[in-house]
Amino acid sequence: MDRSATQEAENASTRVPLVIDLDGALLATDSFDETLLDAFRASPVAAVRALAAAWCGRAAGRTRLASLSQCDVRHWPVNAAFLGFVEEQARAGRRIVLTTTADRSVAEAIAARFPFVHRIDAPDGGADPKGQTKAERLSKLFPDGFVYAGRSRDDLAVWAASRGAVVVDATPDVREEVARTCDVLAVFPRKPVRFHVLRRALRLHQWAKNALVFVPLALSGKAGDPAAWMAAALGFLALGFCASASYLINDLWDLPHDRRHWSKRGRPLASGGLPIRAGAAMALWGLVVGLGIAVAAGPAAATVLVLYLAGTLAYSFYLKRVPILDVFVLAGLFTVRIGFGNVLTGVQPSPWLMVFSMFLFLSLSMAKRHTEVLRLADHGIEAAGGRGYVADDAPLTLGIGLAAMLGAVLIFVMYLVEDAFPQGFYARPELLWAMPAILFLFLGRVWLVAQRGNMRDDPVAFALKDRVSLALGTAMGLVVAAAVIPV
Repeated sequence: MDRSATQEAENASTRVPLVIDLDGALLATDSFDETLLDAFRASPVAAVRALAAAWCGRAAGRTRLASLSQCDVRHWPVNAAFLGFVEEQARAGRRIVLTTTADRSVAEAIAARFPFVHRIDAPDGGADPKGQTKAERLSKLFPDGFVYAGRSRDDLAVWAASRGAVVVDATPDVREEVARTCDVLAVFPRKPVRFHVLRRALRLHQWAKNALVFVPLALSGKAGDPAAWMAAALGFLALGFCASASYLINDLWDLPHDRRHWSKRGRPLASGGLPIRAGAAMALWGLVVGLGIAVAAGPAAATVLVLYLAGTLAYSFYLKRVPILDVFVLAGLFTVRIGFGNVLTGVQPSPWLMVFSMFLFLSLSMAKRHTEVLRLADHGIEAAGGRGYVADDAPLTLGIGLAAMLGAVLIFVMYLVEDAFPQGFYARPELLWAMPAILFLFLGRVWLVAQRGNMRDDPVAFALKDRVSLALGTAMGLVVAAAVIPV
């Protein structure tokens, strides 16, 4: 074939438009789920009504959800590999058409983000006119043929009516059926949700915080009681499932802010690595399992866990936006974990220990905020999205955090003098005098790293990976063990 004939063949191939399914190919998320979540943020009651209408198949429901939503589609995650393919096709001269059953306003916002889109196929209200199927509508719009890019089994008829298929993120059985009905021009394999994605979404490393339920055992003389250890272990699991569920709920609620954050945008839900519906289902499952374990442990344990959940949800939905109060609530949630351990093991709570816990975790929580405030200045951002802090708050967060740190050390000394020694739980209580020094070194280490801007957003994650912090934590454990075990 001579050069002119080859060029003519290439031009003919690019005359056939590439029709892209918005949710099934281009986006790494679902536009309906995104608008539904955003509508709930704006007005939960109105969102429920619109969802009911959409569930019944009424086009007005999708339109109402879109009108309630203020979605910033500029930060919705996309399928990066497929996006590169589409941009290459557009540079070659192929027309790119965006098709979707979402409301037209959503499609127009997406098209404005990607200038290569030549046309939008999105009927107003998200409904196909005159009962046409997608295959019938596209065949009528493009009588000379089209190439279709999608992933859903529901689109097999569309592929069958097309002149070529691009299969994106589809299951193997769908890919096989498409290959039997038309020419497959390109395949972008489905990326499975691997364990490390689930681990990050559930924040399993944060389960280390739930070890606080064992603290009453170590400080009350019940360290040798197997029944108490079993009860505390059940509480650890219950807290773990509920905490992971609350993290998922928090991430779902914070999606718009997380996607604009320098580090949080890589979280599984924000990046599209975990679908929104999967995250919601996992959160519901975690709540059911966690509360079920707590109910089995007894009504008192279930009551404390419900109070903990109420606090975490109040924090996620509103309180985290209130400066100073947010870290106080976080410290309270840590302290509730110790109280949960008291209830589970039947140990009388120590007022000194509870107050010490508040100051300790107030300092650690403020270290997290201080890190975020310092990062604001580093990135040239004046205010934190979804938080109440601004870049100029760094001296305030530093001062409060250091004051809480010193308060924690002082109150721990008072706990030893007023509570730990008089109770007679320890065989060699004098060894516990090493604890305030180790505590000071640990908190000082946290604040030194935070002030230098070298800490990750979460001090707990930092402590679990920092060798010095791990060594200090081991030293604390050895001191308590040596004080408890008789000679």
